[in-house]
Amino acid sequence: MDFELSDEQKMIVETARKIAKVFGPEYWREKEERAEFPREFVDETAKVGFLGLGIPEEYGGTGLGLTESALAWHELCANGGGVAPGLIPLMCTVFGALSLLKHGNDDQKKAYLPRIASGELFVALGLTEPNAGTNTLNTSTFAKKDGDEFVINGSKIFNSGIEDAGAIVLVTRTEKKEAAAKKTMGMTLFLVDLPNEAIKHTSIPKHGVNFIHTYELGIEDLRVPRSVMLGEEGKGWYHILDTLNPERIMTAVAAVGGGRAAIRKAVEYANQRQVFDSVIGAYQGIQFPLATAWAKLECSWLTTLKACVLYDQNASQKLVGDFSNICKYSAVEACIEAGYHSMQTLGGYGFAKEYHIERWWRDMQLLRLAPITQQMTLNYIAEHILGMPKSY
Repeated sequence: MDFELSDEQKMIVETARKIAKVFGPEYWREKEERAEFPREFVDETAKVGFLGLGIPEEYGGTGLGLTESALAWHELCANGGGVAPGLIPLMCTVFGALSLLKHGNDDQKKAYLPRIASGELFVALGLTEPNAGTNTLNTSTFAKKDGDEFVINGSKIFNSGIEDAGAIVLVTRTEKKEAAAKKTMGMTLFLVDLPNEAIKHTSIPKHGVNFIHTYELGIEDLRVPRSVMLGEEGKGWYHILDTLNPERIMTAVAAVGGGRAAIRKAVEYANQRQVFDSVIGAYQGIQFPLATAWAKLECSWLTTLKACVLYDQNASQKLVGDFSNICKYSAVEACIEAGYHSMQTLGGYGFAKEYHIERWWRDMQLLRLAPITQQMTLNYIAEHILGMPKSY
């Protein structure tokens, strides 16, 4: 195994660090307080090619892979943004580019990929439903055939970035679960342009990450042509896994980077804060928790990079799924531990907005719940890796 980065990868890392200095903690605090989309940051990352890292050159990208995306966005998170910057590639690299590259037709790729690479187009994901939650197979949003078209009705919840997205991947059923040959069959994906009068959205006020708004969607008589279908009819469950696995990987990237940012802030403070004639960073009660969290972040980062490499090498969906769940679980646990002990290190200042940790801590909590809960990753590991009985 070679852990040395290539010259191109080193350049990506260095470029990301330079951007992070410009778009540091103050920038992200301002965006959070104003509930304002970070357009300047998006434009800059698009300009240097970060939004097109996984997109082939023929479609305006750089022709690299998920590994390079991970390296870039990890640095943007770790060097000042916390978790926040790492949520941006979900709406371009993952929901948009990777979904299209795996299952889009030539016309769809030509129409959408160059706009994703340039930062012009963001793509949302319409997956979760109020009455289905994590059980995607219980999706009730239904696309009924009507000649060469489909008419879609249903609802989705916890859809982020709708107001900034120019398209949405809608997960539907084109065959009722009880009528399908297998419960995993009969699901179909559609790539629908936004805004659309048939898709209404209602804002969901939330605890953090307010620079991206989150919505509940109502879909009423949305009529679409067959040409907007993404992949094959009835095989949407298998297609969406190719989106959900890298979503978990990039969530792990944000978690590791966010955890590193918190620890670096805590170390900086601990090495300056004096109590009883010495800096608190000299006390093992401060050192050990931060060192433990840092070690766990390092281990999680290695697992995350392995998941990226497996994805880039087109390993089996099962193997990619295994490590996607492992890295998501371990990275988020390490991130939460890093955030907790960083806040404890700063004491009362950790609760003050000026020092950023309280905001990073709020953002970290999202990763415990989305895109999949920690408990569901453990269910996956127990059942699909360890071979234990299904528990839910």
